[in-house]
Amino acid sequence: VVDSSVLTGLIEGQVSVITWTITPKAGDPCTLVYRIDTNMTHRTNCSDNINLTFRAGLAPALEIQQPSCGRLSLCVSPCWCFAAPPRLSLRCDEQGSPVCEAAAGKPPAQLSWVPESSSTAEEKHHDNGTVTVVSKFTACSTNVTNVTTCMVSHPAGNWSQSIAC
Repeated sequence: VVDSSVLTGLIEGQVSVITWTITPKAGDPCTLVYRIDTNMTHRTNCSDNINLTFRAGLAPALEIQQPSCGRLSLCVSPCWCFAAPPRLSLRCDEQGSPVCEAAAGKPPAQLSWVPESSSTAEEKHHDNGTVTVVSKFTACSTNVTNVTTCMVSHPAGNWSQSIAC
């Protein structure tokens, strides 16, 4: 019986993001994304027995305690891997309307509002393959509360932020 597996890899050249995807025999895949430039890790659908381990001078390693997963794929790219998590910001514009921005994500993030909004999102494509998505809240009715929430959906994770303008 194997108690733990550690998967390491050599990284050569300029790498921005490392993505590990574990596809279990049943259930949703687990994705771990490590951004080298910000030293940040994002987890999606991963149990506590799947972690990254860090050692000085080496690339992060994927550790699976009591491994029973079906398939494992490793994605390393000099530009951006499958999922580059966006940077989320929420602000009020000059007219007092909430504006949500998911900057530099790949693929583009999906933005939605609570309460529901009839707004549309604008995309700005960058030379490095990432996309910034901006959405301005537009109320569907006059019975709108003061607090609005921007919901961001992305393969690297889901986030939300609230603001009162």
